[in-house]
Amino acid sequence: MLALGKLLELTLAGREPAEKTQLTVEGVRMRWLSEGALEVRPPEARDNGLDLLLSAGIHGNETAPIELLDRLLHDIARGDLKPRARILFLFGNPEAIRKGERFVEQDVNRLFNGRHEQSSGSEALRACELERLAASFFSKPDRQRLHYDLHTAIRGSKIEQFALYPWKEGRQHSRRELARLRAAGMEAVLLQNKPSIVFSSYTYDKLDAEAFTLELGKARPFGQNDGVNVSLLETRLKQIIEGTEPETEEGLDGLQLFSVAREIIKHSDAFRLNLPADIENFSELEPGYVLAEDLANTRWVIEEQGARIIFPNPKVKNGLRAGILIVPATDENLA
Repeated sequence: MLALGKLLELTLAGREPAEKTQLTVEGVRMRWLSEGALEVRPPEARDNGLDLLLSAGIHGNETAPIELLDRLLHDIARGDLKPRARILFLFGNPEAIRKGERFVEQDVNRLFNGRHEQSSGSEALRACELERLAASFFSKPDRQRLHYDLHTAIRGSKIEQFALYPWKEGRQHSRRELARLRAAGMEAVLLQNKPSIVFSSYTYDKLDAEAFTLELGKARPFGQNDGVNVSLLETRLKQIIEGTEPETEEGLDGLQLFSVAREIIKHSDAFRLNLPADIENFSELEPGYVLAEDLANTRWVIEEQGARIIFPNPKVKNGLRAGILIVPATDENLA
């Protein structure tokens, strides 16, 4: 196997490869760009016009997606997987990956779309570098652009595998992409309705990629991900990479759609989230329930029918989102 296929090993060791560019026997070019970043380019005659960005490890302790990308890279480096797409593999936060921590000083996935310019430190610099790498990769005209940012969640979830679909003014969400997600094992999709500061929102909004944050289960240490079943996603990614993806019916049967009703913003140290510490994502909340409280008698009271909570986290910094209140959505506004 080519040494560049061992990108994860290089990243965990904090080493640069001796050779920055290597070719497989099939003529696939692998090029090391920077720490945790590797470009894969098929021979020109096999290139099908798709640019695919696969990122994981934006949070360093979310290891199942990192292991998934590592397997795909090994297969490419051995010649078992024969790409027809250009691919950029990114391990988002190498320092946090080495430490086995979600982040070192600040959450990288809250530093995109200009936020890193308002901050400092190594993780702000890394967010800036990730934007630069993505922008350079997606700079070629007249090509399809697809980005999957792979995650696992801090907590358990009543719907284990789901996606977040970013929003941009004047752009409709794609029924075809939702059907593709369903085929890849996603059980639900949150259709966002406002700008965001996460990585997939940057590539969707600024680089015109179809982009998604995928949540694949619960975060566990390396080697302990038997409970995170990514087999459907792995199969679909291999098909996308090799250009053998079957035609996907655009029916969305079995895929639950949600929209954002409200974001719960933590304004001060007095913020209190009135939920059990072990509450699962997609837990339902009854109308009238006092979800959260903050300074100046600020209260978030559930008014919506069918409301559920995802990503509740009262430990975020002041000014950041401490949870998302979501409600069921329909597919009537899809392109």
